[in-house]
Amino acid sequence: MSDVPVIESPRLAALPGVRHAFFTRLGGASEGVYGSLNVGLGSGDDPARVMENRERAARMLGGEAATLASAYQVHSAEVVTAHSPFGETRPHADGVVTATPGLICGALAADCAPVLIADPEARVVAAVHAGWRGALAGVVEAGVAAMARLGASPGRMTAAIGPCIGPASYEVGLEFEAAFLAGDAANERFFRPGARTDKRLFDLPAFVLARLAAAGVADAEWVGHDTLTDEALFFSNRRAVHRAERDYGRLLSAITISS
Repeated sequence: MSDVPVIESPRLAALPGVRHAFFTRLGGASEGVYGSLNVGLGSGDDPARVMENRERAARMLGGEAATLASAYQVHSAEVVTAHSPFGETRPHADGVVTATPGLICGALAADCAPVLIADPEARVVAAVHAGWRGALAGVVEAGVAAMARLGASPGRMTAAIGPCIGPASYEVGLEFEAAFLAGDAANERFFRPGARTDKRLFDLPAFVLARLAAAGVADAEWVGHDTLTDEALFFSNRRAVHRAERDYGRLLSAITISS
């Protein structure tokens, strides 16, 4: 049994020549609020422990920390294409696409929705970080478009949304709902009443699935798991805020083309 447990998407797992994993917080070297598989380079964790965690995760996918390409995420709709490892200078973006075998595309999250996408025929993969801002701004569509520029086709793509804050946990204010309705009144279907009249519950995975469908990716799923409620398996930004904790760990979702 692996020392670094992972969650897989049945759809992605069935694809030839593609390896992926939605990592949990288990199996790492970090301690305290970062315990234990914190891969966040921007967190306040010991950098040596973070690099060890990234090494452990990368090895699960047949690589090493140097081949794990994750961006400096800024809640944008920016997506970059990686032809080789980023090195110490990471681009500011929220999606990484590659057609380079052995290069691992990674997305970090701690409530936001990580999205892994693959076209096994074109041998192109992507990892996208879809928080509400990025998802509303079009980061999912940008990821699909970047893959298409490398020869992939939306109709051949398979996508999976990893563990994220669930629809029963994501309570937001009316101004949040208004931002979505301003862009498209049909987005009302992703909201339901909250505990108070001035609160709503937002279904982030359903919204991201809808954005995938709008981009032409019909073969898609959410693997489930609510990061806020399952403390044993997942880090959560919102949980840390509720507890007034100083920081939180970051989860890794990653995908690669087999060499």
